[in-house]
Amino acid sequence: MTDTADPASALVIVDGANVVGSVPDGWWRDRRGAAERLRDRLVPLAGSGVGGMAGPLELVLVVEGGARGVASVPGVRVEEASGSGDDRIVELAATAGERPCLVVTADRELRRRVGELGARVAGPRAVRN
Repeated sequence: MTDTADPASALVIVDGANVVGSVPDGWWRDRRGAAERLRDRLVPLAGSGVGGMAGPLELVLVVEGGARGVASVPGVRVEEASGSGDDRIVELAATAGERPCLVVTADRELRRRVGELGARVAGPRAVRN
């Protein structure tokens, strides 16, 4: 799956900063490298599913700040937030329309905002493997 996903597939948006930051493994020394490792761990989930949503999925990883510059790969589209990563995630969730949408984050305020748009939410554990 690349940038053009099946419009019927569920949309899964991953809050890269929040998921990476949920594990104290030294990510702060190399934010971009940590985001690339997360992206690579997400690839199989695009086909198999995550958070109760069966694959294939349109899987989007949102990065910001020092994690910018991470390339998209087949199965995972990387979106760079020009400002707030949370705002970009809300924008993406708003585009889901009638498709099921899942946002992966532990950020309470972001969970509230996307929930108001009808998105489901799951914590970072949903994408750890």
